[in-house]
Amino acid sequence: MITPQQVVDHMMQHDLFSQWLGIKVLQVKEGYSRIQMEVRAEMINGFGIVHGGVAFSLADSAFAFACNNRNVLSVALDTSINFLKPVHVGDILTAEAQELHNGQSTGLYHIEIKNQKDKRVAMFKGTCFRTNKPLVKSGQ
Repeated sequence: MITPQQVVDHMMQHDLFSQWLGIKVLQVKEGYSRIQMEVRAEMINGFGIVHGGVAFSLADSAFAFACNNRNVLSVALDTSINFLKPVHVGDILTAEAQELHNGQSTGLYHIEIKNQKDKRVAMFKGTCFRTNKPLVKSGQ
């Protein structure tokens, strides 16, 4: 049987964008993930704060790791984010994805992003569609 950690390890090996973001996987269990990254200077927008797409992308990766780690290929069906506080260069962001619903064809996830001061900077909600295909085949 393939474990949630094996699925996420496989995903990270092939996810060049999450690698570029500098994401570190801190914890994985069925329907759950906690990941972290440090914000870099090239992530700044024209207003001098970090581009909202950075927080969104971190949350999206946590969402993907949580909804796929049972080894059922799942893709985003709907997502939304609320930005609560600005993010700055040097901030350490942690995204925690928790499963709210694990259905046969869909799943619902809530992702909270906090900075190094334990201040909530964004809230993300994602619904996934389950394809009924394995993400990692035995022996991969």
